[in-house]
Amino acid sequence: MTTKTKHRINRILLWALIIVMAIWMLFPFYWALNSSFKTEGQLAMTPATFIPRAPVTGDISFTLKNYESVFSNQAFLRAIVNSTIVAVSVTVLALAVGAFAGFALGKLRYRGKNSTLYIILAMTMFPQIAVLSGLYTVITTLGIPAIPSLILTYLLFSLPFTAWVLTAFFRELPTEIFQSAQVDGASPFQTFYMIMLPLTAPALVTTGLLAFIGAWNEYLFALTFTSIQPDARTLPVIIANFPSQATRQIPFGEIMAAGIVSSIPLFLLVFIFQRRIVAGLTAGAVKG
Repeated sequence: MTTKTKHRINRILLWALIIVMAIWMLFPFYWALNSSFKTEGQLAMTPATFIPRAPVTGDISFTLKNYESVFSNQAFLRAIVNSTIVAVSVTVLALAVGAFAGFALGKLRYRGKNSTLYIILAMTMFPQIAVLSGLYTVITTLGIPAIPSLILTYLLFSLPFTAWVLTAFFRELPTEIFQSAQVDGASPFQTFYMIMLPLTAPALVTTGLLAFIGAWNEYLFALTFTSIQPDARTLPVIIANFPSQATRQIPFGEIMAAGIVSSIPLFLLVFIFQRRIVAGLTAGAVKG
């Protein structure tokens, strides 16, 4: 067997593996989308169909009833607003504070920097369930409303991760850039927001998306902190609460439709910022 033949076989096996993994990961999303266009009768059909079909004739039949029910649900619309407020606030605050922390830990010299990094790393190791009861006690004692309490709680988990990742990106930036700015008379703050921060745009987008997705999809703290304030419930809690709103059976179609709607902002963000995620903005920043 020649080297060219081996190379061709390896490429075929690689693409076969990629296709299998893609189908494995995308099939649940396809099935949710397929189920969201089915009526209760179509969802009860056996065997299940990969395309919505009429139970009697077998003809292709799509319905928008589930989406109409979802968008007519005032609790769901209110949850979209609540999730947007929480996720955007967490993302902005995590990036703002994390960028300052990453710059200080990655480029500045001061005593105790290594200890600070170890503390930040240790904070990312605590499971959510371990601090749930303590946080709930503190928040109820202080009387903090549900939405601000969710923002503060999510920051406890997203901020250490954001600071740690941004520290690595700032550390990889050429030191010559920082030194050149100092020679030109720029202060550390001017060097940070005028030179260093634009170069870390891919890192900011990546960590910002992860912080947004984490806050958008979080369920455990949202369920606990909004238990006594139903108007502050976020999308995961409302979607999980759909069965309790049904009078006859679990509304699988509406749950799937709500899940698709709640996933649209995440798909749009990834699609819009995909170039930023993979772009190497630091390429050519230092001459020679």
